[in-house]
Amino acid sequence: MGMDEVLAGVGPRLRRLRREREVTLAALSETTGISVSTLSRLESGLRRPSLELLLPIAQAHDVPLDELVGAPAVRDPRVRGEPIVRHGRTHWPLTRQPGGLQAFKVVEPQRRLEPDLRTHEGYEWLYVLSGRLRLVLGEHDVVLGSGEAAEFDTRVPHWFGSTGEGPVEFLSLFGPQGERMHVRARPRRQ
Repeated sequence: MGMDEVLAGVGPRLRRLRREREVTLAALSETTGISVSTLSRLESGLRRPSLELLLPIAQAHDVPLDELVGAPAVRDPRVRGEPIVRHGRTHWPLTRQPGGLQAFKVVEPQRRLEPDLRTHEGYEWLYVLSGRLRLVLGEHDVVLGSGEAAEFDTRVPHWFGSTGEGPVEFLSLFGPQGERMHVRARPRRQ
């Protein structure tokens, strides 16, 4: 719905609300301090609604501003992505917008694989939920335990997977180059 459509719906909504409450234009004018002619022009669509006009009307009717402007309902925030299995690893998408930053919950089964280092554009952040995750990054070969995180430029040769001691569950955030994810325990001191 475009801005013009939203604004065109405000006037009829104001009139319907006022009439449902059996309030006259004169009484609403007295309560809000907005002239009767301005209120009438708002309701008929001859005057463009502004925040300065809508706030006192919302207060007078004791309704949220969203109700006056007909803001769209907030969609269900739950992400219900189907699991994706790639190379024996299961990924659950945690974001629904294509492009930009992508988040996944990943389960890697217990298996011992030889690292096959890869490179590609991007930046990745890993957070281990349970188990132990082996990360080979350039010359580093480290094991991350539950509660540990790693972040790296994916142009550096890398590989990650199970240590072979058991399955590992982790979160993966991946973004195009330049969109770095930062984890800070506490704010920097000024």
